[in-house]
Amino acid sequence: MRHRVAGRKLGRKTEHRLAMFRNMATSLLEHERIYTTVPKAKDLRTWIDWLITLGKRGDLHARRQALGFVRSKKVVHRLFAEIAPRYANRSGGYTRIVKMGYRRGDGAPMCIMELVSEEIGESSGNA
Repeated sequence: MRHRVAGRKLGRKTEHRLAMFRNMATSLLEHERIYTTVPKAKDLRTWIDWLITLGKRGDLHARRQALGFVRSKKVVHRLFAEIAPRYANRSGGYTRIVKMGYRRGDGAPMCIMELVSEEIGESSGNA
């Protein structure tokens, strides 16, 4: 039975899965856009939300927690100095997943995962 068992294994052991998400989070925070499969992107959302929330907190303990997960000191500095202040008025939903079709080799659903760039209320619709 799978009662109360959350998360996908993605065909990997725990250490491999954690290393993959650390690398993907570092790349997303560095480039603000990555191309990946839909299940990986959906699981990566929780890690990115946690990291940006740490950046919004901004204290020393939050910086050390981020340095324990993200692979690059330069990316952590960018997270705390540039990315987190951009989302100061947003309480979640820092990423966007745009589906791009299926991979040719194995038919895996692919997507572009990116950081949301517009502020709340800047949408082109009627306010």
